[in-house]
Order: sequence, then structure tokens, then C-alpha cells
Amino acid sequence: MLAVETFQIIRILILTGVAFSVALILTPFIIKILIRYQCGKQIRNYLSFHSGKAGTLTMGGIVIWLTVLGLAAIFFILNILFDGFWGYLNFVDRRQTYLPIAAMGLAALIGLIDDIFGVLKIGPNGGGLKVRHKLIIYALLAALGAWWFYFKLDWTTLYVPFWGYIEIGWRYIPFFMFVIIATAFSANETDGLAGLLGGVSLFSFGGLAAVSFTLGRYDLAAFSGVVIGSLLAFLWHNIYPAKFFMGDTGSMALGITIGTIAMLTNTALFLPFFAVILIIESLSVIIQVTGWKLFSRKVFLFTPIHHHFEKLGWHETTITMRFWIISAVFAGLGVVLFFLSRFMLTA
Repeated sequence: MLAVETFQIIRILILTGVAFSVALILTPFIIKILIRYQCGKQIRNYLSFHSGKAGTLTMGGIVIWLTVLGLAAIFFILNILFDGFWGYLNFVDRRQTYLPIAAMGLAALIGLIDDIFGVLKIGPNGGGLKVRHKLIIYALLAALGAWWFYFKLDWTTLYVPFWGYIEIGWRYIPFFMFVIIATAFSANETDGLAGLLGGVSLFSFGGLAAVSFTLGRYDLAAFSGVVIGSLLAFLWHNIYPAKFFMGDTGSMALGITIGTIAMLTNTALFLPFFAVILIIESLSVIIQVTGWKLFSRKVFLFTPIHHHFEKLGWHETTITMRFWIISAVFAGLGVVLFFLSRFMLTA
């Protein structure tokens, strides 16, 4: 058993390194294409304090999902054509990674369309989809995933930390939809500062990779490793001062994929640890809107909450680094609690 786990750890590390290298090589070509088609970011009027970022390239998230999906396709095809070595690198598995790969691809495509609308100034407020339209799209994707999990995979149980599995029947469908919509929306809200979403997502996928590995789902852990490698290469150019921003094509892909993996590993109730910053960001928006609707008062200076700290005078890099630290601590705590829960329930 130890030999198998050691081999899988080496395999995952190799795939992470390959993804980092491929994404790093791919990035300059993506940047040239974005420059050629003038894919500069439009700054909304209410974000005038970010006016200096106007024109910075967007849709940089293409680097992430193109690397992940490209490597998945390449290793899958090579495994079919040739026996031996390529089978070790192939992480495409019907039971483990079909769903997150499909979720990432669909979300990336929809986000790409939204970004293109923004660049071409198609739509309200300077271009792009309205928030309610995005929520409808999130809901449709979530409904598709819920249907697959409930009717195709017969998933009707929820893992409650330190309690065990509970049967929730048909309620699994709305719960699944809530998780996917929440992670997609939260990722989109978090993507507002250079390096912010990319950095906190590293720790989300790191925690989920540890959980997947513990459950023996090595291909799913490898998939998460490939995402991490791609994110590291993306961050090379996305940290302040950013050469490009992620765009909805990246944030939607990451958010929905995080939610899908959490549901596949039945660790959705650990997301407050694995995706703590994403949750804080979206909650700040909900609290702000609720406070204004009910009491005509703002709770924060600006939302999402990273803008609140900007208004307080914190530098962008300070906010990003501190949010990274919080993400790392909570993701680590989430992994510890996951191990403790399993130990106590099996002891």
C-alpha cells in the first residue's frame, strides 16, 4: 500500500510540474493573441479607483483551462495509442474526472463568451452579461450536474463531519445546485485583484487534492495537481502588477470545478475551510445588498470585501497576501478536520 501511495505522489508531482511548464510556455503565445485582438479590460464607472488598470489584458484564465483540458486530451489519446508509460500520466477516468473536466470546459466556454461580450462592449454597463443572467447560467449548469449525480450516479447521501453519512434523498438536487451556484458566484466575486483568485484557488485545490488522495481517488488528485500547476504558471504573470487578468473564463471554470470536486468527494461541508475567502467575498456582497435594501445603509465601504480594504488604504498586494495566508491556514485546518472526522468515525 505504501509503495502504491508513494508512486501516486510522484505521479501527481510530475503531472503538476508538467502542467506548470506547459502553461508557462503557453502564456506568451496567449498574451500575443490577446494583444492582437485588443482584449483589454473595461473598468466599470463605480470602480474608478481601479481606472489605472483599464486596458490591461483580460481572459488570461484561458492559460489555466487550456493547459488542463489540453493535457487531459493529450495523455488520454496517447494512452489509447501506446501502452506503458503514457498510462501513468493519463488522469482521465470515467468515475473520477469526467465530471470535473466537463464542468471546467463548459464553464470556461460560457465565461469566454461573457468576456468577449465585455471586450466588444456588447451588453449593459459597458458590456458583458448581467448578474442575473450569470446566475441563470450557473443554475442551468448546476441543474445538469445535479441530474447526473442523482439519476445517473444514484447519489443521495451527504457526509457530515464527525457525524457520518446521512440520507437526504431528493434534497440532494437543490443542495448540489446551491453548492455549484455558490462556488461559481463566489469565485467571480473574488476575482478583483491581481493574483487574488489564482492564489486562494491554489489552496482550495490543494486541500481537495489531499482529500481525493486520502479517499484513493488518485486520478482526481492528479487532476487537481494539474490545475495547481497551471495556476502557478498563471500567477507568474498575474501577480501585481498583472500582465493580464483572469476574466470570467477563468473564474467561472475554477469556481464550478471546485464545487464539482467537493461534491465528488462528498466534502461540500468542508468548503468553508477549503474555500473560505470565496465564501467571505460573496457573503460581504450579500450582507451589503441586504443592509442597503432593508435599512438603506452600507455595512462595508465597498464590496466585495477586498475593495473595502482598498478603501481603508491597504495596498493591493497586502490584501492579496493576507488573503492567501488566511486561505492556506483554513485549507490546512480543513484537511486536519477531515482526517480527524474519518479517524473518529472509524475508530
